[in-house]
Amino acid sequence: MKPYDLVVIGGGPAGLAAAAAAYDAGCKSTLLLERDNELGGILNQCFHDGFGMHTFHEELSGPEYAERYVQRVLDRDIPHRLGTTVIDIRPDKTVVAVNKRDGVFEIPAKAVILAMGCRERPRGALNIPGYRPAGVYSAGMAQRLVNKEGVLPGKDVVILGSGDIGLITARRMALKGAKVHVVVELMPYSGGLKRNIEHCLEAFNIPLKLSHTVVNIHGKKRVEKVTIAQVDEYNKPIPGTELDYPCDTLLFSVGLIPDNELSRHAGVQLSPVTNGPVVNQRLETSIPGVFACGNVLHVHDLVDFVSLEGEAVGRAAAAYIQNGCQDAAHGQTVPIVAGDGVRYTVPSLLRTADPDSPVTLRFRVRERSWDRSVCVYADDTCIYRQRKDALAPGTMEEVVLTPANLSHPFSRLTVKLEDE
Repeated sequence: MKPYDLVVIGGGPAGLAAAAAAYDAGCKSTLLLERDNELGGILNQCFHDGFGMHTFHEELSGPEYAERYVQRVLDRDIPHRLGTTVIDIRPDKTVVAVNKRDGVFEIPAKAVILAMGCRERPRGALNIPGYRPAGVYSAGMAQRLVNKEGVLPGKDVVILGSGDIGLITARRMALKGAKVHVVVELMPYSGGLKRNIEHCLEAFNIPLKLSHTVVNIHGKKRVEKVTIAQVDEYNKPIPGTELDYPCDTLLFSVGLIPDNELSRHAGVQLSPVTNGPVVNQRLETSIPGVFACGNVLHVHDLVDFVSLEGEAVGRAAAAYIQNGCQDAAHGQTVPIVAGDGVRYTVPSLLRTADPDSPVTLRFRVRERSWDRSVCVYADDTCIYRQRKDALAPGTMEEVVLTPANLSHPFSRLTVKLEDE
């Protein structure tokens, strides 16, 4: 295949936004690769509304939101290949892919954007005792069955995990006529947005049991019931607190994992906390000219932020190409450290060669807290402080540092929480 300046891997919201933004920034030689048979990614099965409030200032369904970015790619006549799986990225940024029509082929590129999204954490990661009967699904698979295949996976449902996908799936199952007996959450708080707890559980009288987990699955051919139990501060089941729920379906919504097997194989440095690439403020990975955005970088709570991140990385990749792919200052970075109360930051490196641009730091906190300040320290000097009424792990927080904040030399930045 002919060479391209830029290859974008993934045709979901991040990849679509990145490809269009790179094109608008002057990178006309852009190719988009998508392993599914349609553009739009996971949004195509998300029939609920609530998308687009930040980006378009209106509520859209998942397919409606995806269509707007798909149309941007089509309007710019950006070439794309569907049903195409990337199997390798070589050190010279040659992309190796495979599809039914062309077999295995190579695409020489000057820059690559990783936008492969994420996948659901499997049941096998939980080590729940019991058999492996029919009726056990991930919440995302249940969502696909109901919304795209027109199949109701069960009529009596228990859901483990109260992240946004689990909450939204609970509502969807109830709307389709299933009885959702309970949503069970290991943590003492829900991982979903407050609005989803209200609209998906409280509005449908679906109980939420916090600090509980599934300890047994009963049934050999089909799920017959599940046993849940309360957990202690170490997340260990407490004997004597078991409750049985007769059901025919158990859905797991126990977290998302950035899909980074390709990144790992290519030699991209990954964060042990996010499972996504380690990046600087341009969202450039440890390999110069390879960028990452969206849920492959870290799991977002709103797709609007995924798209905004995709647009930023598209512009950064275009600038890299326009500068002749010469980046002698790539290694001149300082670390951005997650301090007290902060689980991780993205980016985790700061290029000192980019002093004239604002730097957006996104981060998640470790636990819920109230009346605390988000602080950023350059070495021992506080350069940013903002009071927050409430902070929660399920909500992505953001700090924007101006060039004035970063005008003095320092060896590290630290983001942490402090009491008022």
